[in-house]
Amino acid sequence: MRSSFIPLLLLALPFLEIAGFIVVGSKIGVLATLGLIILSMFLGVFLLRLQGFGIVQKIRSETAAGRTPSRELVHGVMLFFAAFLLIIPGFITDIIGLLLFIPAVRDIGWRFVQSRVVVVNSGTPGYSRSGSSSPADRVIELDPEDYSRKSDPNTPWKPKE
Repeated sequence: MRSSFIPLLLLALPFLEIAGFIVVGSKIGVLATLGLIILSMFLGVFLLRLQGFGIVQKIRSETAAGRTPSRELVHGVMLFFAAFLLIIPGFITDIIGLLLFIPAVRDIGWRFVQSRVVVVNSGTPGYSRSGSSSPADRVIELDPEDYSRKSDPNTPWKPKE
């Protein structure tokens, strides 16, 4: 039922933003309204840069400690989405974007999606899907009869001559 409102909201959002422009423009003037829109664009880029580096640092420290940085990754996605909303012209998207820059609001979003997020650490050294973390467990030993240096006559790959 919830997902049926999302397309309706996306269709109504441009009309709501235009109405917001008209209301704010009639109260503070056209130039001030344009100034606020341009200011929100710069604010989105600045906040993404400022908080984005902090999120990257937290992801690195969680990974270095051997923990899965799923919370930090979700916060990073929310920060990117918040900056995107600030860069898009409009006051409703700016309000939603500014709310997403607040860590407490991102934590509420994290609690909502926490059970749906799966992070796989396949690039972590010492990690294997079987759960063993010893590098010796990842070594495949071959008997001499299992390996030979003779070329296979049926191979499509021709050796360099």
